[in-house]
Amino acid sequence: MDASWEEFGWERLGNGVGRRRLPGWDATVALVVGADGVLLFDTGSTLREGAEVRAQVQALTGRRVTHIALSHPHFDHVLGTAAFSGAEVYGAVGVTDLLARGADELRADAVRHGVPEEDAAQAADVLVAPHHQVCDEWTLDLGGSRQVLLANVGPGHSGHDLAVLVPGSPAVVLCGDLVEESGEPQAGPDAIPSRWPAALDRLLALGGEDAVYVPGHGALVDAPFVRAQRDQLSTAFGVS
Repeated sequence: MDASWEEFGWERLGNGVGRRRLPGWDATVALVVGADGVLLFDTGSTLREGAEVRAQVQALTGRRVTHIALSHPHFDHVLGTAAFSGAEVYGAVGVTDLLARGADELRADAVRHGVPEEDAAQAADVLVAPHHQVCDEWTLDLGGSRQVLLANVGPGHSGHDLAVLVPGSPAVVLCGDLVEESGEPQAGPDAIPSRWPAALDRLLALGGEDAVYVPGHGALVDAPFVRAQRDQLSTAFGVS
């Protein structure tokens, strides 16, 4: 399985762990494969994008996605979810209600950012809200001694930021847009700047100094990068 990651444009992060940077917004989707379950972190910006990821997962693993963790409720991370029928979907507490009533707003935001109207409307019409809401931490057992930790580390970039820790040597921390490498961290109308530095402290506590940190957009980073971004945000927003 692992020998095929690059063939499909995925970056291998460890045994059964990889990620792909999707075109357009350079948004990351990540995959964690266990003996019994397959976890996908974020799903892309359209159903077409989600279906492409689904096909690649099938080709890479011979299996379907069984679990989805949504990093936060922005269009480029959630609108592909309906392409994965039967998957159990997890999000930070509050995301279920937000997505249940916010499909029109997500559609409009996607169109503003360049998603074709038809694609945005199609995805919004079948928008999937999380079935399970993570208040603090939630351990998922994917089988074969592979457990991952879902951690509600926000708010920060949004009001509902979920990270995933994949233990290993090194550990891998899937950060969502709490960390960005290919551009400056984006603070939209739903960001909570006063809490963002604390969210990054939580990420660092989860992963430690030797972990690989996977931004929502951009190249892999390390703990010093996350710490420097934390300090930049603290200065920019005047919080400690």
